[in-house]
Amino acid sequence: MGHSHSHDQDDSPEAVAMRRRANRLLAVILIPITLATILGMFLLWPSGTSSDVEIGNPYSAAQGASFQVGTVERTSVAPCLYPSPEAAGEQSCTVAHLAPERGGSVVAVEIPPEVREEADVNAGDRIRFLDLGAAGEGAQARYSFIDFVRTTPMALLAAIYALVVVLVARWRGFRALLGLAGAYLVVAQFIIPGLVEGKPPILLGLVGSSVIMIGVLYFAHGFSARTSTALLGTIFGLVTTSLIAAWATGAAHLTGLNDEADYTLSYATGSISLSGILVCGLIISGLGVLNDVTITQSSAVWEMHELAPESSARRLFAGAMRVGRDHIASTVYTIVFAYAGAALPLLILLSLQQRPFVETISSGELAEEIVRTLVGSIGLVLAIPVTTGIAVLVVKAVGSGSRTSSAPRREPVDATDEPTGSRALASEDFPAADVPVSRRVLRRKAAEEERSIWGPTGWDDDK
Repeated sequence: MGHSHSHDQDDSPEAVAMRRRANRLLAVILIPITLATILGMFLLWPSGTSSDVEIGNPYSAAQGASFQVGTVERTSVAPCLYPSPEAAGEQSCTVAHLAPERGGSVVAVEIPPEVREEADVNAGDRIRFLDLGAAGEGAQARYSFIDFVRTTPMALLAAIYALVVVLVARWRGFRALLGLAGAYLVVAQFIIPGLVEGKPPILLGLVGSSVIMIGVLYFAHGFSARTSTALLGTIFGLVTTSLIAAWATGAAHLTGLNDEADYTLSYATGSISLSGILVCGLIISGLGVLNDVTITQSSAVWEMHELAPESSARRLFAGAMRVGRDHIASTVYTIVFAYAGAALPLLILLSLQQRPFVETISSGELAEEIVRTLVGSIGLVLAIPVTTGIAVLVVKAVGSGSRTSSAPRREPVDATDEPTGSRALASEDFPAADVPVSRRVLRRKAAEEERSIWGPTGWDDDK
């Protein structure tokens, strides 16, 4: 077995000094941005004095009314208490006999026909119902179906998701899940209360999104030049998205009044701007995909540089942009299909109305989502070349002067090692580096990355 030496990292004093200088340059740029973000969060932090905004329970005025949860013991069929006026003759409905969790006798709750047609009601199901108390007319009319209790299946699904993420991504996946919890806190405790109090929606969205990205990226991927590069590209994408969102909302006359929830908010108080909420939503909705493309581009540049360290910056940028173009194409489909799947009932309804195509896509129901898709797509598409350019500059600064010889160092390969497709990639795209990379080298590199993605000094350039 031949002895294999990794050429991916040079620990010579010159190389270490160069990496430190590159990291200091990133710190000079990112630290003021981080401090400005924290200051903005401090200045925009909700005061908690929005007592004038109150949306009460629609059933709170009924004397003695209360919401309860019961478990289905059995079901039966009985004449509907509230038959549909469109159906002729006597109508039959499913009645669920529930054992209330608060105790007491079994109650009969009629399941609406439209609900029964889409979901089975079986023994053991938990149902939330309204007890009108003394206001109810008759024993059966006293109780009304509200919804199914879905806590258990949703908790199980979340647990399976977390388990799969941790098993596949290991500690990095676990940190990503914790970062997601932190992002939820920012949205719930900062952005939403700020919108309720009438804070500037663009600043709320930009500051809140920046806080989320700074925390999530560093927490999930570690403090490294690679992560810092992705963060710079992400912040550029956020600023671009914010500016375009502010312009598009006004130019397209988007009001944010498209469903019952919007109108309920508009009637609740005059301090809530629905168009402002729309702008803030346009900024937040693209966070996930924007983070995806920037971290991918940054990683692509680093991996290509490791395979071909002697390649020029121009060739490195061109190779990484080929990856970026593929990512752009797939991301466009991802955003559009994600909305199409979520809004499928609305799309079906609009198609049945047989309205002209131009009128349909420019109507309030669709225009908001189309603008959301276009604004987010423009921001992430522009972020790809910017992130790639920053990554190339940083990785060349980190790698320059790290070779003791002008000739590329070759990786001795044992006869038992199988060359991978990495050699073909290096030879075709970066002919200056004719370096065969063995599976054993890649496995050792992956193992080193898994052991310490944080690096010995907190700034790890290769992980």
